[in-house]
Amino acid sequence: MTKRGLYELYMAAAAAVREHDATCTTCTPELRCPPGRRLYGELVRLQDDYLAQQKTRRT
Repeated sequence: MTKRGLYELYMAAAAAVREHDATCTTCTPELRCPPGRRLYGELVRLQDDYLAQQKTRRT
């Protein structure tokens, strides 16, 4: 089993949010259902981690 890198995790989280948003009838950009909040929170965390990693690689 290959360990997934941060970029792959970030992209998988983005895909999960898009998939959830496409099927959830209660989520809006301003207010999310509990599963939507969890997915979006994970996406935000991974995005922040990925961008921080990219920033350290550029310096």
